[in-house]
Amino acid sequence: MLKFLPIAQIAVSVVLMVLILLQQRGQALGSAFGGEGGGFYSTRRGMQKKIFIGTVVSGALFIILALLNFIL
Repeated sequence: MLKFLPIAQIAVSVVLMVLILLQQRGQALGSAFGGEGGGFYSTRRGMQKKIFIGTVVSGALFIILALLNFIL
Protein backbone atom coordinates (compact mmCIF):
# COMPACT_ATOMS: atom_id res chain seq x y z
CA MET A 1 0.00 0.00 0.00
CA LEU A 2 2.86 2.39 0.69
CA LYS A 3 4.04 2.14 -2.92
CA PHE A 4 0.52 2.76 -4.18
CA LEU A 5 0.05 6.13 -2.46
CA PRO A 6 2.72 8.15 -4.34
CA ILE A 7 1.63 6.68 -7.68
CA ALA A 8 -2.02 7.49 -6.95
CA GLN A 9 -1.07 11.01 -5.87
CA ILE A 10 0.84 11.61 -9.11
CA ALA A 11 -2.09 10.32 -11.17
CA VAL A 12 -4.57 12.53 -9.30
CA SER A 13 -2.28 15.55 -9.68
CA VAL A 14 -2.13 15.06 -13.46
CA VAL A 15 -5.93 14.79 -13.63
CA LEU A 16 -6.24 17.91 -11.46
CA MET A 17 -3.92 19.90 -13.72
CA VAL A 18 -5.85 18.87 -16.83
CA LEU A 19 -9.19 19.78 -15.25
CA ILE A 20 -7.89 23.18 -14.14
CA LEU A 21 -6.59 23.91 -17.63
CA LEU A 22 -9.91 22.89 -19.20
CA GLN A 23 -11.87 25.49 -17.25
CA GLN A 24 -12.71 28.73 -19.02
CA ARG A 25 -9.95 31.26 -18.75
CA GLY A 26 -10.47 34.57 -17.01
CA GLN A 27 -14.11 33.98 -16.18
CA ALA A 28 -14.07 35.67 -12.78
CA LEU A 29 -11.19 38.10 -13.34
CA GLY A 30 -12.71 39.82 -16.37
CA SER A 31 -15.20 41.89 -14.45
CA ALA A 32 -12.76 42.61 -11.63
CA PHE A 33 -10.43 44.51 -13.98
CA GLY A 34 -13.09 46.41 -15.91
CA GLY A 35 -13.91 43.76 -18.48
CA GLU A 36 -17.22 43.42 -20.22
CA GLY A 37 -20.21 42.08 -18.38
CA GLY A 38 -19.83 44.25 -15.26
CA GLY A 39 -22.20 42.73 -12.72
CA PHE A 40 -23.31 39.81 -14.86
CA TYR A 41 -23.26 36.51 -13.02
CA SER A 42 -23.61 33.29 -14.97
CA THR A 43 -24.17 29.87 -13.50
CA ARG A 44 -22.19 26.85 -14.52
CA ARG A 45 -24.12 24.52 -16.79
CA GLY A 46 -23.53 21.31 -18.65
CA MET A 47 -19.95 20.30 -19.25
CA GLN A 48 -18.58 23.34 -17.43
CA LYS A 49 -20.36 22.23 -14.24
CA LYS A 50 -19.03 18.67 -14.57
CA ILE A 51 -15.47 19.94 -15.03
CA PHE A 52 -15.86 22.18 -11.97
CA ILE A 53 -17.20 19.32 -9.81
CA GLY A 54 -14.42 17.04 -11.08
CA THR A 55 -11.85 19.69 -10.16
CA VAL A 56 -13.22 20.00 -6.63
CA VAL A 57 -13.35 16.22 -6.16
CA SER A 58 -9.85 15.64 -7.53
CA GLY A 59 -8.49 18.50 -5.40
CA ALA A 60 -10.02 16.98 -2.27
CA LEU A 61 -8.70 13.55 -3.25
CA PHE A 62 -5.23 15.03 -3.78
CA ILE A 63 -5.27 16.58 -0.29
CA ILE A 64 -6.46 13.32 1.28
CA LEU A 65 -3.74 11.34 -0.50
CA ALA A 66 -1.11 13.89 0.57
CA LEU A 67 -2.19 13.61 4.20
CA LEU A 68 -2.21 9.80 4.03
CA ASN A 69 1.21 9.86 2.43
CA PHE A 70 2.44 12.14 5.22
CA ILE A 71 0.93 10.05 8.03
CA LEU A 72 1.96 6.64 6.73
